[in-house]
Amino acid sequence: MDINKESIQELYNRLERIKSHMHIEEKQIELDELRTRIQDPDLWNDPDKAESLMKKSGDLEKFIKSFGQINEKYEEISGLFELGEDETILSEMGDSLSDELHNMEIYTILDNPEDKMDCILKITSGAGGTEAHDWCAMLMRMYILYCKEHGFESDIAYFQEGPLKIGMATVSIRICGDYAYGFMKSENGIHRLVRVSPYNAQGKRMTSFASVFVTPVIDDSIEITLDKSKLSFDYFRSSGAGGQNVNKVNSGVRARYWYTDPDTGEEEEILVENTETRDQPKNKENAINNLKSILYKKEIDRKNKKKKEIEDSKGDNGWGNQIRSYVLDDSRVKDHRTGYQERNTESVLNGHIENFIKEYIMSQL
Repeated sequence: MDINKESIQELYNRLERIKSHMHIEEKQIELDELRTRIQDPDLWNDPDKAESLMKKSGDLEKFIKSFGQINEKYEEISGLFELGEDETILSEMGDSLSDELHNMEIYTILDNPEDKMDCILKITSGAGGTEAHDWCAMLMRMYILYCKEHGFESDIAYFQEGPLKIGMATVSIRICGDYAYGFMKSENGIHRLVRVSPYNAQGKRMTSFASVFVTPVIDDSIEITLDKSKLSFDYFRSSGAGGQNVNKVNSGVRARYWYTDPDTGEEEEILVENTETRDQPKNKENAINNLKSILYKKEIDRKNKKKKEIEDSKGDNGWGNQIRSYVLDDSRVKDHRTGYQERNTESVLNGHIENFIKEYIMSQL
């Protein structure tokens, strides 16, 4: 970037926005209080609580330190500019600082407690038949490759193949890592594929859809109570990995729960399926945890007066509700919420979606 009075002022404005939004002074006071509490010997009578406070203290200290370092770099650039430092050096320093500010701006936006959590990403094929099932599998591959590139761990929690053994009818991916939900929640919605279909004998241009639904994975510090009278389980033979045993044992678990909206009284059946392991009790535990995560997300929406946020973002799995279009024969991927688009469709489908995710996050600032 060119360093002049205007660009120096813009860097300062960005720094001040972060400082104001994240309440840096208040966070320093909170950190000092946490350090005092951690020094109390009685705290360690409750190891879980002590560990939770230690983690919170560490996260706060890391953020405050990062902000302080960025602030020092701004002061250095501003001072060197006043002294008439070489423009090339200032430009390189400005680019570096702008990148660091951009990363901090993203984490500034992701300041909800659930943003730091792991998540479950569920893809469901929509209109389009076999083509949609293939599209579902393509999205699964894209997200797995993105996770690998971004340093997240990903595991298939459940999948159901298409009727003709082509692609996926639905698949759930557990994604683990710092701010996994914060980043992946931007993918909530309908994804539209347009291409010349390999499954069409006439080689026609086809349109298909798949929905993506992301929920945070809650930890032990959050208590969600299930009404056992509204909970039931089905058991089935898994079609996932596991060799011959997986076809002989009903290890797959499907949890059914009737959820009642506390505000409207409306009822909704929630289905959660899990085939992660060949151990039925473990799969049952995973299914219950995933169900609790869904209920937790619903509670977040209710408290924020967004009772229908998730369902609205899913919409009808078809025309008019897509958040992103992947038009392969026109070499174009466009996010309809931000207007951001890229021309290298192969790169996007190979997991390089970080710019789409960051553009969406930044649009929330």
